[in-house]
Amino acid sequence: MQTLKVLVTKKDNKIMASLPLTYVEGFHDLEAIKSMKYSPLGKTGLMVSKLGFGGATLCNLFGTCNEDEAIETIRQAIRQGINYIDTAYWYGQGRSETIIGKALKGIPRKAYYIATKIGRYEPDFQNMFDFTAEKTRKFFNIGLERLQLDYVDVIQIHDADYAPSVDIIINETLPELSRQVALGKARHIGITGYTLSFLKECVMKSNVNIGCILNYARHTLIDQTLLEYIPFFKEHNVGVINGATIAMRLLTNADPPEWNPADDQIKKTCREAAEYCRKSGSDLARLAIWFSMQCDGVATNLIGIQNMEQLKANIDIANNGISDKELQLLENLQKNFFSKIKGSHWEGKEIKAYWAALDKLKK
Repeated sequence: MQTLKVLVTKKDNKIMASLPLTYVEGFHDLEAIKSMKYSPLGKTGLMVSKLGFGGATLCNLFGTCNEDEAIETIRQAIRQGINYIDTAYWYGQGRSETIIGKALKGIPRKAYYIATKIGRYEPDFQNMFDFTAEKTRKFFNIGLERLQLDYVDVIQIHDADYAPSVDIIINETLPELSRQVALGKARHIGITGYTLSFLKECVMKSNVNIGCILNYARHTLIDQTLLEYIPFFKEHNVGVINGATIAMRLLTNADPPEWNPADDQIKKTCREAAEYCRKSGSDLARLAIWFSMQCDGVATNLIGIQNMEQLKANIDIANNGISDKELQLLENLQKNFFSKIKGSHWEGKEIKAYWAALDKLKK
């Protein structure tokens, strides 16, 4: 009996050693945790779930969101092994942070990592961006209050590529975030944006320790530009987070929101691909999410999840993949639709429109 007891203890220790540090016995679903894949987030020391919880859908950016259902979905997502949550003030001007704060109440703080953002604020052009140290400090602390937390695991600059120049990011925003880390209000610093070259420039020029970058819609079925930059970020031990795997609803069986910046050719091709999927009895979003999640250089993929049905579907993709029939369908989509797209991204388009709108307001 004594020998058996020792063997069981060794087995239990082996299981515990393979679990992420966020595992909390008695709270998590152990089998779900063992099924989820976890990867290191650069130099941060965080082991994050391959499927991350994106908070952008917890507001009206992508249609209405039921708060009570969203709260329960977040809580279940953490229990099922999703340990990385991303939000921002921009997502509903604090609504996403508020909903997540309510959902996290009562959940062991050890059970999850959370990231929020500063820098992008109001819908009107005049008050949309502010990367000054003063605004950064003020809104970060307000964000902590909405989240009902003493600290976040990652504090990020939101869409840093909209800054007037890289200088304000390097000389003012990042140093202020570094001060917040020193105060214990954040553990790590990240930068986010669509323009990969700008994110690279920030990493190259900053003396502040940047632990991760969040790039969106650049590793999808229509654009894989992120792959060109992964070696650089890996060399500098900067973790890579991939957002908007369905390209802000372009790669779904539903129509994208009106504000989606893709050009008409991309939208037309995606509509045709979605129709092809519908006729084949499949879901374009499911294939798109699986495709994006196959990139080894990405630590976590942020997926917007509003309800339990979406949570179950995305966990199934993350843990079980797609069928052989779906793999063949995906191959057909790439060959007959997405390979024909010329100019797969909209880099610079939104930023030019933003600065043009500001100039017009000044006249």
